[in-house]
Amino acid sequence: MNSTTTIWRHLPNLISLLRIALVVPVAWLMLEHRYGSALWLALVAGLSDALDGWMARHFGWRSRLGAFLDPAADKLLLMTSYLVLALMAKLPWWLALLVLGRDLVILGGALGYRLLIGPFTAQPSRIAKFCTMLQIVYVLLVLLRSSALPSLHLQPMQWLVALLTVASGLDYVLRWAVRARREGRAGRRHSKETPHDA
Repeated sequence: MNSTTTIWRHLPNLISLLRIALVVPVAWLMLEHRYGSALWLALVAGLSDALDGWMARHFGWRSRLGAFLDPAADKLLLMTSYLVLALMAKLPWWLALLVLGRDLVILGGALGYRLLIGPFTAQPSRIAKFCTMLQIVYVLLVLLRSSALPSLHLQPMQWLVALLTVASGLDYVLRWAVRARREGRAGRRHSKETPHDA
């Protein structure tokens, strides 16, 4: 592998870092009531997410760092957007805290599992992927309503986001519980089958 190829392999990670860097200006634009500009910048972030994901899959430019940076950038931008929009009274606080709480539960569960049981890579389920997509679309529509379409009715979507946030959080917890129980049984079976020194 030549040096040029090595440099290109890091491009998806650089794009993820760029998306993290966009968190501050997006939040600042919302705090300044410049929701139209925040919307455009959020769309740029969304396109960069699609781009780095495609590059990683198409060219095989996957890495452990990228596996961390990509979802971290998404979650950081998403949680910041929900909290700032709640602060600006553009969406209800309970919804922002629900979205934040779900991600904290997932993070805490992953750390707890790793500390108590062992490594576990949780692949997002279909409901989790759909929930994240809907959360992103909802934020974009809130920005659109705040900047150009004040009559846009988002109440039904708000409740759908809340429902899927709870459902996907429970899905993660149940999958971890099943995996932990299975690992526990395997560990007990192994200890019974292993002869002990007298």
